[in-house]
Amino acid sequence: MSTVPTSSPHSPNDSTQADKSDLEGQMRDRRRIIESLRQSGQNPFANDARPTHQIYALPASRQEEVASLPLENELAADAPRYAVAGRLLQVNEMGKAKFLFIRGDRGAMLQLYLKADVVEAFALSNQLGLGDFVLAQGPLFRTRKDKRALRIESLRLLSKAVRPLPGKALQDGPKVTDEDWRYRQRYADMIVHPEVADVFRKRATIVREIRRFFDERGYVECDTRMLLSTNGGAAARPFRTHHNALDLDLSLRIATELDLKRLVVGGLDRVYEIGRIFRNEGLSRFHNPEFTTIEFYEAYATYENLMDLTEELLERACVAVNGSTTIDYRERQGVRLQRPFRRATMRQLVKEARPDAPIADGACTDAEYAALPGYARSVLGDKAPSGYGHALVALFEEFVEKSLVQPTFVCEFPTEVSPLSRRNDRDPRFVDRFELFVIGKELANAFSELNDPDDQRARFEQQVSQKASGDQEAMDYDEDFCRALEYGMPPTAGEGIGIDRLVMLLTNSASIRDVIPFPQLRPETTSPAENESK
Repeated sequence: MSTVPTSSPHSPNDSTQADKSDLEGQMRDRRRIIESLRQSGQNPFANDARPTHQIYALPASRQEEVASLPLENELAADAPRYAVAGRLLQVNEMGKAKFLFIRGDRGAMLQLYLKADVVEAFALSNQLGLGDFVLAQGPLFRTRKDKRALRIESLRLLSKAVRPLPGKALQDGPKVTDEDWRYRQRYADMIVHPEVADVFRKRATIVREIRRFFDERGYVECDTRMLLSTNGGAAARPFRTHHNALDLDLSLRIATELDLKRLVVGGLDRVYEIGRIFRNEGLSRFHNPEFTTIEFYEAYATYENLMDLTEELLERACVAVNGSTTIDYRERQGVRLQRPFRRATMRQLVKEARPDAPIADGACTDAEYAALPGYARSVLGDKAPSGYGHALVALFEEFVEKSLVQPTFVCEFPTEVSPLSRRNDRDPRFVDRFELFVIGKELANAFSELNDPDDQRARFEQQVSQKASGDQEAMDYDEDFCRALEYGMPPTAGEGIGIDRLVMLLTNSASIRDVIPFPQLRPETTSPAENESK
């Protein structure tokens, strides 16, 4: 007889509850077991026992090493003993013996062999349910099917699961497919889908590699403010709050940019922050209102220098996680995060996609500047914005963006959409800026920084005008930042990379919700019982 979870989030999932058809009944029965254990002098939530080994670190962890273990009837009296702990996920009954399957750290699995003649342990096993944490001690052996197992000589309950496990918790069974349930109860999702935890481990590897990369190059990691009286550093709508003691309206930061550049002014020539960002915007596969970025700034560098650095960083992160610079992302095969990436201007890319667009070869002409807004209206209709810069960006977003599957640096943005970027020396209508696109999505944004305080004031004033016209994503006027620039900021280049999107790319995850442990969701509107039954 095999006792395994079923595929329903609220259905019976262990042999002692097989006759129950409702979640509440299963939980009542488990609580009765807890009370029974307490009355017999056993603690169902014990904290006085420790494993001697993690399951992943046990001998013969690889299948090719299992042959080195003795068979169960060949175990010597002095064979090494191991004490291991894990969550119980399956019980297979075989007459007067049982196989218990537990999962430990890093998703490592181990089967435990329990005979009826181990009286106390066998009696306890009848009170165990799937999801319980147990500590087992005994020697390792090889089963007749050449599987590693531990023969139980003693067994302890460490933590009793009151709520039954949802779905199949082992890799060979059907899984829960309700995405809302999975994101809402991530803790349970990770139990039944161990690959989810693996994504978070890879995320930690990526962040660790990023931090090591910048530390090796002499960058200083800093923490900047999350609550600000002025909103700047990006085109985004902020979350607003109120500080009672100061009687002051504040915003959660939408970027770390302005504070990091203040630190450059102060003398930190190379600085970075891995930090949480908050933007009051919609939710989608690629957007969460709370997300993580790395922003870094380097004095005496240009945006061209940052292209080289970005190529090296992404190549390194990709190899650290996947062992290769070539990956598959969903239906896109053979995405190459290998230097060099393509570099092209926004104008060039729009011209390639729309040969009839009035875009000149080489530098932008006055005729092009005058004609492009009308062309945009002719192909985009009412959604075409006015002005050259916004029209160019709209054409790029409509006809180019989704086609950029392989890594591509899109360079030279119009000045009017880049309020913090340095103007291009050849044509001040454009700025020294790039965005990196992979699989049709922006992954990074960088530019040579504007360090002229008067020009910065003029750009802020333009943002204020746009906000007055109804643009809720326009920046606030930040007089303190202008004052900082008046003290002098060296020529500087800076960049921001979305870590969540990078993790999506490197782990082949379909949604940003898959790489954030607790993504933002709509509140539950039904009762707990109703939610469980969905």
